[in-house]
Amino acid sequence: MFSKDIGIDLGTANVVIHVKGRGIVLDEPSVVAIDKATGKIHAVGTEAHLMVGRTPGNIVAIRPLQDGVIADFEMTEAMLRHFIDKIEVRSMFGGVRMLICTPASITTVEAKAIRQAGEKSGAKTVFLEVEPKVAAVGAGMDIWMPAGHMVIDIGGGTTDVAVLSMGDIVCGETIKVAGDRFDHDIIRAIKDRHKLIIGERTAQNVKMTVATVSEDGRQEEMDIRGRNLVTGLPHNITVSSQEIHEALAESAMEIVEATKRVLEKTPPELAADIIDRGIILTGGGALLDGIDQLLAKELGLPVLIAEDPMLCVARGTGIMLDNLGK
Repeated sequence: MFSKDIGIDLGTANVVIHVKGRGIVLDEPSVVAIDKATGKIHAVGTEAHLMVGRTPGNIVAIRPLQDGVIADFEMTEAMLRHFIDKIEVRSMFGGVRMLICTPASITTVEAKAIRQAGEKSGAKTVFLEVEPKVAAVGAGMDIWMPAGHMVIDIGGGTTDVAVLSMGDIVCGETIKVAGDRFDHDIIRAIKDRHKLIIGERTAQNVKMTVATVSEDGRQEEMDIRGRNLVTGLPHNITVSSQEIHEALAESAMEIVEATKRVLEKTPPELAADIIDRGIILTGGGALLDGIDQLLAKELGLPVLIAEDPMLCVARGTGIMLDNLGK
């Protein structure tokens, strides 16, 4: 008999679902493909993501979550319903408890929208918890101890920086600089330098294959294809890690500056703990080459990447559901 506790990392880029007793059962892009004329949903998740930038005029692939919050309530609800049906827990859905993670800076209105989306997708009880706290738990930190822990959760829409102690956030900050911003930086840089227009999926491939934010990072090259801005024809170019490093430098430094601001607000005793324990990076953005080296160099502190950083929040939801009493 499966448990009725479900944890959801409702991310701007991906939705990851953890079911108690089964572990992580779903990890798919937060994308919905709909017919603009009829409003009919054509595809959700991975299937819809394959359509991004490749659909006919009447079908559009949208991301119902922007900057970590709901931008399109109906599409978010439909997406959640689809994923809940897919993981086949509907038959015992009567008394299900759902824990949904949100950015730390979420407003009351945004929190209410997320709670309603969970309830309308079938949950009896919906708990909300902030992502940096859940990510820290999923990364293996014992945040309930009277000691300082620092986590930087770099997602798709937002980066959450937080210092935690005794089960709560002591100080923190959320900025809208994360994976999506890096993608847009790459698109803009290639357009400006090479007069080539590329799509989001190509930018993501560049980010994963050759991008770096450290001067001592990787030195790679890759061929990409797009549409020439001058001729309007398909064109092929080669991009290097060095030029992508230049494109991402400003956004990467915004994460560094946000971390410095949080450290400046951190009580001295907790700051001493962070020197001993270091800073843990979670979220998909932690996989960006050189981000740990850049932070360590600029902050003068040890910076470690969590194991499977993209799954930390989802793993954390499972642990949190087991410890609701705390």
